[in-house]
Amino acid sequence: MTVQLPFDQTGPLQMPTMLRTLQSQGTVHRIRTRVGDDAWLVTGYDEVRRLLADDRLGRSHPHPDNAARSGESALFGGPLGNYDTEKADHARMRSLLQPHFTPGRMRAFRGRVETLTVQLLDELVEQGLSADLNAALALPLPILVICELLGVPYEERTQFRAWTQAAADVLDRARSEQGLGDLFTYGQELVGRKRRRPGDDVISRLCAADGVGDDEIAMLSMALLFAGHETTVVQIGLGALLLLTTPGQWQLLLDDPGLIPGAVEEIMRAPGKGGGGIPRYAHTDLEIGGAIVQAGDLVMLDNGAANHDGAVFTDPDRFDVTRRETSHLTFGHGLRYCIGAPLARMELQVAFGHLIPLFPKMRLAVPVEELRVRGDVLTGGLVRLPVTW
Repeated sequence: MTVQLPFDQTGPLQMPTMLRTLQSQGTVHRIRTRVGDDAWLVTGYDEVRRLLADDRLGRSHPHPDNAARSGESALFGGPLGNYDTEKADHARMRSLLQPHFTPGRMRAFRGRVETLTVQLLDELVEQGLSADLNAALALPLPILVICELLGVPYEERTQFRAWTQAAADVLDRARSEQGLGDLFTYGQELVGRKRRRPGDDVISRLCAADGVGDDEIAMLSMALLFAGHETTVVQIGLGALLLLTTPGQWQLLLDDPGLIPGAVEEIMRAPGKGGGGIPRYAHTDLEIGGAIVQAGDLVMLDNGAANHDGAVFTDPDRFDVTRRETSHLTFGHGLRYCIGAPLARMELQVAFGHLIPLFPKMRLAVPVEELRVRGDVLTGGLVRLPVTW
């Protein structure tokens, strides 16, 4: 019987039982997506890593209207881009954006992120002895950071957050498409503002670049606005939950802050997800793990499953901030490696570097079984994270 995504999870951090069963049977599997389309699911670390860098797979499809879909999201549910120009378009996108997210730029920006984090945590202290850590830190910090980098007014966060959430909807394609359209319109308005009054921010610098049109800047900027905060919100929330529910881990980082960079890598690796991972389309016939994949087939590269491959990670389901195996695939691999990886790493290091010493006795305020993970949006993430201290 062909299994269907998404896989059921017993908790917000556990690997789905069905995913573990599939992994025990091999590295590639015939499955059905959330919307019932046929696809291949790749779960082995070596295969996922190799295929992430394989230019025989892409995000585009020669016949997009007939392509299998992973979900209803307009962002990630189906093909993206022009089949004939995808490689050149992707190279151009990276050449325009990568200079703004280098490790050096992120080091220079770190002090500002420290200031924003301290302000949020000071407000958390004033709340008393309990709070929703998601609302107090995980959500506002990445939004504040990406707003400052891009030059987006923070006071407009409620509106653009509503649009990014709509665009990420995996159940309602019309809502997702509307959210994406609203975001693009907003991006055009922002570009117009920056043309009139440029600042020291990414959108203004893109406006000053030669040969980049306003619509392209709007599209790139809104892609950064979405990706630059949605995933980091999730990782701060899940990271805090991992630290709070795994005995001894919070105390280890309290005793030795030098472990925090490695802990952040483990936070990126450890959450178990059952959504299928990264969608790609075969641009030619190819063989994957003994299976013959035909041109046009949807191939789901499950980087979450790969991050729990026992052949690469010792005791992979154990969360351990002292783990030495840090070569996870959460940011991808190869030419599509996440441009925002230096920013995400820095934000998480700063967030936990300040949170833990300020709240040494923080603990979960409800049983972990009561926590809920969102299943209606691409990035998932906790609905709430009640804590006390």
